[in-house]
Amino acid sequence: MAEKQARLHWAYYRPPAASYHRPGYGHDHRDCGGFGCCLLKLFFEIVLTLVFLLGLAALIFWLIFHPVNVVKFHVRDAELTQFSLTSNGSLLLYNLGLNLTIRNPNKKIGIYYDLIESRAIYEGQRFDTVYSSPFYQGHKNTTVLSPVFVGQQAVILGGTEANMYNSDKSAGVYNIDALPEGEVQVG
Repeated sequence: MAEKQARLHWAYYRPPAASYHRPGYGHDHRDCGGFGCCLLKLFFEIVLTLVFLLGLAALIFWLIFHPVNVVKFHVRDAELTQFSLTSNGSLLLYNLGLNLTIRNPNKKIGIYYDLIESRAIYEGQRFDTVYSSPFYQGHKNTTVLSPVFVGQQAVILGGTEANMYNSDKSAGVYNIDALPEGEVQVG
């Protein structure tokens, strides 16, 4: 007959204790390679976090305040009552009036113009400059400026420029550039 098996104690059948490390929980210094490596890793984590937060702040600032459209300058009307050279061709006599519109199409941004410098240029030579007084332009606003260029200016026209002046004079149409430049503050 078969022998009766002795009753075994529970301690013989207990499974071994689990000894594994779950990634992301706790910190094991054996993974890092030393204290200096851990400090370097911490430093890079802080720097990356700061770069991310600054980038996020810049994106939010840009989304709130970015100008949807740029400010546009247009010459709507021009009146040229005098534009002639003296007999020796060295002095330009002129009388030019402009209506200049400045359009701010932005819904969120108003602009303070500290100075607008309007330049009148013929054949690459500036013959007059007019300055406007400071003003504020509100949101989605159009402002009209009327600079007037009156006077005389010594100009040096070479052979090509003198020929262009003579052909413009015979046609009755002059190619005069009006360039507005200025100092602005966005607010």
